[in-house]
Amino acid sequence: MPEGQVVHKTETPVTVESLQTDFKALGIEKGMVLLVHSSLSAIGWVCGGAVATIIALQEMLGKTGTLVMPTHSTDLSDPSQWENPPVPEAWWQTIRETMPAYDPDMTPTRSMGKIVETFRKQKGVFRSTHPQGSFCARGPQASYITDNHSLAFGFGENSPLARIYDLQGSVLLLGVGHSNNTSIHLAEYRADFPAKSVVREGAPISQAGSRVWAIFENIDVDASDFDRIGEDFMQSDAGKVIRHGKVGNANCQLMPQRAVVDFAVDWLEKNRM
Repeated sequence: MPEGQVVHKTETPVTVESLQTDFKALGIEKGMVLLVHSSLSAIGWVCGGAVATIIALQEMLGKTGTLVMPTHSTDLSDPSQWENPPVPEAWWQTIRETMPAYDPDMTPTRSMGKIVETFRKQKGVFRSTHPQGSFCARGPQASYITDNHSLAFGFGENSPLARIYDLQGSVLLLGVGHSNNTSIHLAEYRADFPAKSVVREGAPISQAGSRVWAIFENIDVDASDFDRIGEDFMQSDAGKVIRHGKVGNANCQLMPQRAVVDFAVDWLEKNRM
């Protein structure tokens, strides 16, 4: 959204202090492991923008808390699968042969928003090694969450999502809906449903000091029903754990990750054909 439109929709400037007040009312506390999905423009005009938002989150979590964000780079993928936009088939092999390898320090995120892209550059942030589905974390659990991220089945049991589950972490949807809730991908890996299938994917990585085009397997993930899962979760007894509130202008939900993942596993097994 253009900044002028954000200003027009904002009654008073959002500050680090007001963000902290809103985060506290929502239930964010020191020591939490918190996976954040965010839209900066949804909050309103923030004095300091993404930097202010990150500062407020980290102040709320304190030195014992760990902040996590998805830092996906989905453009590092096989060009035959590209849709937004597609490229000519005559280009595919050139792209596979020349696209620079994933570099945790250098590779930017794609379509993840300003807060995420700012956070990944912050000193002390760890980023996992997956070329497409990486996560960043900062705090005492950052290394545990981001280490040993499997290339194959990258949202499964050897992923940051599973480590957050182990740590009984929480998910914050900051101005976004469940279609952005990547934790439901972990449920896709754990659930057993008829349409579940495995696909082969490719990406450029560094291996033994050289760039290679790696081929790996993944579950054919599908976020098209995530909003429906989220709505049913909110209406269920399990969804009573969700905390609803406003951060600036943004509608937000805070929830234990285990609750939404476990609900989604059951939902997928009952509803996804």
